[in-house]
Amino acid sequence: MPSTAPRLIRSARLLDAAEARIASEFTAPPPPQNALTTEALLALAHEYQPAAMIVTHTTPLRAADVAALPDCVKMVATVSVGLDHLDLAALHARGIAVSNTPDVLTDCNADLSMMLILAASRRAAEYFTLVKTGWTRPLGLSDMLGQRVTGKRLGIVGMGRIGQAVARRARGFDMDILYHNRSRLPPELEAGATYYATLEDMLPHCDILTLHAPAQSSGAPLIDARTLALLPRGAVLVNAARGKLVDEAALIDALRSGHLAGAGLDVYQHEPNPNPALVGLPNVFTTPHTGSATVETRTAMCMLALDNVAAFAAGQPLPSSVKA
Repeated sequence: MPSTAPRLIRSARLLDAAEARIASEFTAPPPPQNALTTEALLALAHEYQPAAMIVTHTTPLRAADVAALPDCVKMVATVSVGLDHLDLAALHARGIAVSNTPDVLTDCNADLSMMLILAASRRAAEYFTLVKTGWTRPLGLSDMLGQRVTGKRLGIVGMGRIGQAVARRARGFDMDILYHNRSRLPPELEAGATYYATLEDMLPHCDILTLHAPAQSSGAPLIDARTLALLPRGAVLVNAARGKLVDEAALIDALRSGHLAGAGLDVYQHEPNPNPALVGLPNVFTTPHTGSATVETRTAMCMLALDNVAAFAAGQPLPSSVKA
């Protein structure tokens, strides 16, 4: 590449199509064989002197890390929607532009959420375990009964892009859509869903509750013992948003007591080492934070990150800039 091509480094190898684009449009060192630690990324930044860095959630940049970046770094593009791994205030204070990758993963996250809803309601984890470990006798009429999803009342917390996409899919199961959001949607986006101004008012009406909201600024869980108690007995909880939204100790108690029939979880308070007492429960269906994990979506995320770097290098507005 000509020396004028934008200089960048990345904390992890991107998908093949994105790596091919880097080779043709950017100046960059070879991709790392394994995801870099923050310390290794900082060392590479000082050695290579890039204008931009592409990172993922596995390589956080806290305030001290941002302070240690060389002055040449003017942009950080994260291959994620979430920003929990970045100290935005510190980055913006140094005049470093930040971008993320919204929109392109909406459908895959909504698909996964529906999978969690179905799997948790129909006891998929228990069925899978039974067949894999030795299904030795026919099940009786009353054995291992799950919950029908069709026609149930689905409560959605956070009716943004992903929440709305989940609602569209749920309508295919004739579900009654309820939602709680910071503000009510216009009628054309609400599409017949019932709005609740407070979470507490909505919860008693939810057969299934699915979370699609950001973590609270206070850091306190949105779903705790008090709010779980407001759900009808036998309800199902799904979380494909943020692990910090749920008090896991309270969730374990609700699942063990039978107040909740089951849970479908893609995110946890402690990743990648979730609480074994939680994931070991038979009525919990788990996936390892894989809401966007398809070839199509991860490729689109990588390409959007590169679009942002290219726009920044050309002095153009970023397609998905994260504002201060």
